[in-house]
Amino acid sequence: MKTLKNIFANFKKYQFLMSQLISRDFKVKYKRSVLGIVWSLLYPILMMAVMTMVFSQMFRFKVEGINYLVYLMTGIVMFNYFSEASNSAMTSVVTNFGLINKVYIPKYIFPLAKCIFVGINFLLTLIPWIIIILLTQFGLGTYPASINIYYLVIPYIFLCFFLFTVGIGLLLSCVSVFLRDVFYIYGIVITIWNYFTPVFYSIEILPDYLQQLFKFNPLYQFITAVRSIVLYGQCPSIGTLGLIGLIGVATLVIGSVIFKKNQDKFIYYI
Repeated sequence: MKTLKNIFANFKKYQFLMSQLISRDFKVKYKRSVLGIVWSLLYPILMMAVMTMVFSQMFRFKVEGINYLVYLMTGIVMFNYFSEASNSAMTSVVTNFGLINKVYIPKYIFPLAKCIFVGINFLLTLIPWIIIILLTQFGLGTYPASINIYYLVIPYIFLCFFLFTVGIGLLLSCVSVFLRDVFYIYGIVITIWNYFTPVFYSIEILPDYLQQLFKFNPLYQFITAVRSIVLYGQCPSIGTLGLIGLIGVATLVIGSVIFKKNQDKFIYYI
């Protein structure tokens, strides 16, 4: 807990640096892009359109009784955030070695800044996500999505999701300093993780023993909690919300402790 306290204290002290790193990432990502930040809005819609055509028309994937477009887009935007944020955080310490070698900076700033930067893009992708949900009320898809008071719980789920992602990002950025092979290994891991996360299919098509196994996937818990609200109009149980909070906080604590314990050695390996 002391480690986390130091992190929050330094966060305020180095918030200007944090804002500069995030601003730099925006400039680099959208440099010489005609549409610029509009791509953050278009990308999830285009991905949803392609995957809907492939999986619902060609492979006949569907989930009975709910709007498949919203089901698919919810999985896409959430998994894409985790994938992009964790990948960016993993390389953040190594790619900033020049700055680290020159001045003292709390090194966790780099993976955290990446997660926040991708998080801002994630919030932008929620705009078309919400529009799709609203359009289902006017005939988009077979079934309308649910509009209910439980949407107030979604920010809590997203916050826990963010804490989980930061924790994974800290772990990956730490390991990648000592073992550069992680850059290649994680690409394979995230692909496998994608197929083990019900983004475009329902786990109900799987045997019971696999369904129970898939529930150990943290991403399944986060995505399913949001889907239960927007698709079924049901608030996740107190147990589910508590589990989500525990996953987020525990992953952040573990990632912070491991990162803090090893950060003084980074200078010898970068």
